[in-house]
Amino acid sequence: MAEDIFRVGTYEFRSRLIVGSGKYKDFETTRNATEAAGAEMITVAVRRVNITDPGKENLLDYIDPKKYTILPNTAGCFNADDAVRTLRLAREAGGWDLVKLEVLGDTQTLYPNVVETIKAAEVLVAEDFQVMVYTNDDPIVATRLEEIGCVAVMPLGNPIGSGRGLANPFNIRVIKERAHVPIVVDAGIGTASDAAKAMELGADACLINTAIAEAKDECMMARAMSEAVRAGRLAYLAGRMPKRSFASASSPTEGYIWD
Repeated sequence: MAEDIFRVGTYEFRSRLIVGSGKYKDFETTRNATEAAGAEMITVAVRRVNITDPGKENLLDYIDPKKYTILPNTAGCFNADDAVRTLRLAREAGGWDLVKLEVLGDTQTLYPNVVETIKAAEVLVAEDFQVMVYTNDDPIVATRLEEIGCVAVMPLGNPIGSGRGLANPFNIRVIKERAHVPIVVDAGIGTASDAAKAMELGADACLINTAIAEAKDECMMARAMSEAVRAGRLAYLAGRMPKRSFASASSPTEGYIWD
């Protein structure tokens, strides 16, 4: 198979596993798990994780921006104004233009506030940000965000941090079939089989944080997720066999020699 490049906006990656930087016990574990995952892109909640103050322990002392693409995100923002302000500050501080937009609706479900997400996306795209956007698994909303100019749409598989896998595989498939930008399954993945399933449905990548950070062995789970994403991608590209109602013999039924 020719080299399978994952393209997002003006960026290119070989890995289709994006990892997060939250919930780890320390920055050293974050670094080790990121390396084990073979990831090239890592999300950073700029409101919660220090990447700008050199006077404090800084994630960038462990995650080299020359090796990894830093993806600032707006975790913790509940309206469009706060999300836009956060990413403007991130670009000013680090020059980052590839960003992850998420505007949440409430603290219990962490579901996206779609109205505020669309408002923020319109502003950020107009300001030449390359926006990867977290949203629900609604094909209509996904199309609207693509029309605005987002470079990737990131439908949830299930609520953030739930580890419940894919709630609506059909919706993910429909979103992928309609899209002309990368589709990244974001949130809800709990184990390697969830990641493989998402990729088999046609997702271009998976973003995984909690399932790795809360595993008993973070690095081992990171490797498992990496292998699952690759396996699922290969299965999707290969094209699965059709499902049948009845058995189909795997060896020929003609030409037997009978006693």
